[in-house]
Formats: sequence, C-alpha cells, structure tokens
Amino acid sequence: MNFDILISGAGPAGLCLARALSGHGLRIALVEQQPLAALEQPAFDGREIALTQHSAQLMRQLGLWERIEAFAPNALSPLRDARILNGASPFAMVIGHGLTAHSELGWLVSNHLIRRAAYESVQAAMQANGDITLLAGEAVSRVGSDAQGAQVTLASGAVLDARLLVAADSRFSTTRRAMGIAADMHDFGQTMLVCVMAHEAPHHHAAWEWFDYGQTLALLPMNDDPTTGSHRSSVVLTLPHHAIERLLALEAGVFNQNLARRFAGRLGAMTLASTRHAYPLVAVYPRRMVAQRFACVGDAAVGMHPVTAHGFNFGLLGVEALAQGVLAAHAAGRDMASAEMLERYEQRHRRATRPTYLATQFITGLYTHDSLPARALRDMALRVGERLMPFKRALAASLTA
Repeated sequence: MNFDILISGAGPAGLCLARALSGHGLRIALVEQQPLAALEQPAFDGREIALTQHSAQLMRQLGLWERIEAFAPNALSPLRDARILNGASPFAMVIGHGLTAHSELGWLVSNHLIRRAAYESVQAAMQANGDITLLAGEAVSRVGSDAQGAQVTLASGAVLDARLLVAADSRFSTTRRAMGIAADMHDFGQTMLVCVMAHEAPHHHAAWEWFDYGQTLALLPMNDDPTTGSHRSSVVLTLPHHAIERLLALEAGVFNQNLARRFAGRLGAMTLASTRHAYPLVAVYPRRMVAQRFACVGDAAVGMHPVTAHGFNFGLLGVEALAQGVLAAHAAGRDMASAEMLERYEQRHRRATRPTYLATQFITGLYTHDSLPARALRDMALRVGERLMPFKRALAASLTA
C-alpha cells in the first residue's frame, strides 16, 4: 500500500496530525498497535492535561473541543491561577490570570477525553474526505527510508510505502529508534501517582505545585462534581517507586487519610473519587527530530517532566508546525518531505521546546533536593520571584501561550 503520509502511533498527537492534514488531497495512514476498541473508548488513565490558550484554540480548529463539551459539559475546567509552594511554609508565589489578557491561564481536561475526541474527529474526517486509512491492532516491525520514500513493514508482514514517515508512538518511540535516532533520557528515579480526589476546602480554580520536603505534590483544579457538588481536583504525588507501590495497595479509607495528611490538612478531608494510576518519571529529548523522509511529533519529539505541564501543549505545537510545513509544500507543488522542509520543522520545534525542557530539568533538580542550602535557596527564589512582576508575567505568558 502506498501513502503520502504514514503516521506510526494513533495517540492524541498522531490523531491530531492526521486530522490537520485531512482534506488537502493527501493519502494518510495511521498505524496503531492497540486494538480498535481501545481507540474508540479509551479508558480513564488518571491524567488531567493542562492546556494553554493556544492549545485550546488548536483543539477548537481540529474539532476536539466541541466533542469534549458534548461528551461531558463539566469536563473542561478553567485554570485561573497557579500557586508554587515550598516545604511547610504557607507562603506561595502566585501566578494569576490578571497578569494576562485572559480570564484564565488555561484549561484542564482528562487525557482519555482528549483521546476519544481526537479519534472521533479523525473518524469524521475519514467520512468527509476519504483520505485517512486507520490500521489498528498492527505493530511496526521494520522501518527504513531513502531518497524516494519511507518503507514500513508491519508485524503481520504487510509492507507500506510513504513519502513521509512520522513517529508519534510515545517518548520511548520504537519507530524513532529504528530510524537510528538516539535520545537523551533523564530518569528522575521517581514515580508519580495520579488520581481524582474530592475535598472539603475549595481550590478556587488555582493549580498548586508544592515542592514539599521528601515529596512533590501537584493539585489540578477540576470543576465541582455535577452530582454531589463536591470540590474535586486531580492530585499528582511524586515519590520513590517503592513508596508509591505501598500507597497503591492501601485501602481507600486509609489512602484518603494519608493524602489529607500529605496536604497538611489544607484541603480538609479528602476522598478518593477515581481509580489510582502510577507512571515513572522519565524525560526524553531526541538528538534529532528528523531524518531522511522522517519526522517525530508528540512525545516522540519531546517527552517532558510534567512539572511545567507542557507535554501535550508541545505535542500540539509540533503537529501545527509539521502540518503547516507539509501543506505549504504540497500546495506549492514541492516535495513535502524534502530535507529543507524537515530541517525548518526541526529548527522551529527545537526553538519552541528546548529552553523550557532545560529549564524544567533545572527547576526539578533544585526543588526536589532537600539539603538545607537547597531548601533556603528555593524559598528565597520563590520570595524574590513573587516580587518580580516582569518574571511573573513571563511565567504567566508561558502558561497561556
């Protein structure tokens, strides 16, 4: 089978790229090793995704936003402010929406709803344009490329040819690796536990990033439960893996007490309102994002630590940049997978992501080190940052842009 674009991975980034390219006379293939049922009804995975204003606009253009609103009108929660805390101190550096031109810094929505909306948007494009082929339940076995195109062999033995191959198959991308592209990986040696908790005290739609001693806590404000009216938040707790395993095994009532204690009672009583999920913390940045007739998007291009909440936002930026490059070349009758186009994409995406990736590594190192000098330095940094309005405006801009 021959295609113009072959996308390895039908996660949110791969689906969004296919949707962005549809309707322009290109033959697009999506290859995904998960079965079709998993794409049609993605399971709740614990993760709430923080969206910038630009990401929200891209999701509207791709038809995801309206679908999420139709699935669950209460699912899209405004993120108005962000609070950064250190240790046991009640002091917080506050990044408020008043520093921006918007009534909120961004939005929060469950990852599984993004995946479902992206899949349904692709289905609508398939019906309207007939230019997308979805091959679910198929694993990529071998890949290669030359001056004429890319070749992909599936585990089933089928051979696919394309003018451009795109990896969108996770930060540990087997497609990227098969193309001979190395990646720098930073294993933080920790695991994050994510779940939804109901709590007594209101969150006022403010996100928390709490660098406590011996643990890191994040709170992502969700809309109140539409049935009970309870305040809800997505909670992210980062600890060594063995400690997370013990928490996963706790009976719900004991777990509730444990979380309330970890939050120092600042949210009042807390009650588990979802299943619990655990993910290892590993950041990944490939040494190249492109090769001959090949490009990476999504987590395959940048695998972020979640502390700055930029992972999916960077994924959408990559989708936007690559789609614009491909479509501009195609409309002008040029090679849409030329080395020049791919180089421009890589340069654009590196400029957009590399500084934040490196800054995140630095912040995570400073704010998870518990020596006395580090504790004093990070407390001082927060207090100085609270008074530096240009710095706070820059942080607010990074959360909304």
